Amino acid sequence: MSGQRRKLSTLLVAAALAGPPAAAAMPMAPGGSSLVRILVFGYRAHDGLRRLAVVVLPRWYGPHRDPPLPLVVSPHGRGVDAMDNATDWRGLPGRGPFALVSPDGQGRRIERFSWGDPGQIDDLARMPRLVRRAFPWLRLDGRVYAVGESMGGQETLLLVARHPRLLAGAAAFDAPTSMRLRYRDFRLLRDGSRLQRLARFEIGGSPRNSPRLYAERSPLDLARRIAFSGVPLELWWSTRDRVVVDQDDQSGLLYRLIERLNPRAPVARFVGTWPHTAELPTRLPLALERLGLLRRTRLV
Repeated sequence: MSGQRRKLSTLLVAAALAGPPAAAAMPMAPGGSSLVRILVFGYRAHDGLRRLAVVVLPRWYGPHRDPPLPLVVSPHGRGVDAMDNATDWRGLPGRGPFALVSPDGQGRRIERFSWGDPGQIDDLARMPRLVRRAFPWLRLDGRVYAVGESMGGQETLLLVARHPRLLAGAAAFDAPTSMRLRYRDFRLLRDGSRLQRLARFEIGGSPRNSPRLYAERSPLDLARRIAFSGVPLELWWSTRDRVVVDQDDQSGLLYRLIERLNPRAPVARFVGTWPHTAELPTRLPLALERLGLLRRTRLV
């Protein structure tokens, strides 16, 4: 995020957490060539803490030009905040058009390392209602989608499993699907010991000592619910992912389980060789097109 955007982001966050929702227009693409309208509001998370959510709208949208829009709920990746996650979407909400909400979220103990905490998933399901409450003039057309990358993809899949009636479609990019395997593989990363300590603190123990707690954060353990959710689902993963290091046993295994459990499940897979989440700028428009949120685009 540029210094100008970061400064405006800080001002908006402070304003929203201190009082009523705040709004501004800011560039969401290099050079400022694409402008969208940015709004922020504070909400109470599942544990009562005050958290922030960022809403992105087309630049032209407002109280006097307000056609109903679909809403995309986008949980962020590990260690990322709501504003940085929203910035990754650049001008796409204006191209849709659609509304985007990106919440900071809250785990059981940790803010940016929620790792699919059940309370966080319930907070994601509340986002359409919270957006309407914060901005009564914003009209939503009833269609809600979930799209996330990495940890945000994990939470997208858990939202499909736990709140299927909410969603008209979902896409998960480079998502871990087994929190037990994720904990083990943290040791392969540069800061792996720290991540394992954070996971034990956030989840409530190690996989050996607390298997049930890891299962409830693992889409693989909820594969049957996902398979019979009826939610159109896109799974994107890379065979060369060096962050979620064994995707064949993460997103790949989830895809195979869904197909085995329900051959008619509306699930599609997209497999490549990109670095972790590096496909997002070019693949996200295609994913949104398949969900019906963008007109036809050309993948470059």
